[in-house]
Amino acid sequence: MSNQNIKLAKFAGFCYGVKRAVETAKKLKQENPDKNIYILGELIHNTDVINELESLGIKTIHEVPEKGEGICIVRSHGEAPEVFEKIKNAGFELVDLTCPDVKKVQQKAIELAQNDYFVVIVGKPNHPEVMAIKANADLYSANVVVGTTIEELEPFADRIKSHKKVGVVVQTTQMVSSLNLVVSYLNTIAKEVLIHNTICQSTAMRQKEARELASESDLMVVVGSKKSANTTHLAEILKNCTRTIHIENDSELNKDLFENIKNIGITAGASTPQVVIDKVINKIKGGI
Repeated sequence: MSNQNIKLAKFAGFCYGVKRAVETAKKLKQENPDKNIYILGELIHNTDVINELESLGIKTIHEVPEKGEGICIVRSHGEAPEVFEKIKNAGFELVDLTCPDVKKVQQKAIELAQNDYFVVIVGKPNHPEVMAIKANADLYSANVVVGTTIEELEPFADRIKSHKKVGVVVQTTQMVSSLNLVVSYLNTIAKEVLIHNTICQSTAMRQKEARELASESDLMVVVGSKKSANTTHLAEILKNCTRTIHIENDSELNKDLFENIKNIGITAGASTPQVVIDKVINKIKGGI
């Protein structure tokens, strides 16, 4: 196996927003050992990290209780404005760890809604980041829809046509191809389309570099949670370039995958810890 050439992408693993969220959560617990520290929803889409936080006494909750005390963290995906109110009203000290790039999308969506644009959010409707973006825009307009395909947007075609002005924002971890597809479609039915390409820099760089790595690899290994949008998109993109496998961690690796494979490229999603990536590399290097 030692004659294999293994290359790890530079933009693999934690992005700035995730790193900030994880480090801040740990720091809060360190500085407030006697306080309850809660995170509303999974801080990031990675089970190992969630378990590590739990072991430090940082608990994940999935809804805001009526009454509570201690610190409640809003995760990097952001939340609806009424959730912020709920957290404060329950008696928690609120710490907002919404990623700054996600905040920008929320702000753009609000501006479009305030300026009477029909707002189209290119993203997965049930993804927490997208739900929070929509909730922010919904406060200012009844015309806010979500979709990544023409099929998802077709039911709104008549409303879009009659509205004339359409404004587009994008989930930070989306694929450029989805944005292009939606924009091409909107151009055929709307008089005016204003596009804010809010795919974050980290996602754009990660996808671009992974594509380049795939072009010189016989096999690409994408490491990260199946629940993580940016990791799943990465795997989707690379499957069009070369043979690609998407694994959550090293336990999913087996020797057969690497038969007759010379050049291996490895990349990882924005919520994949370095330790998980290292274990994958070491296992491949060791002949599995």
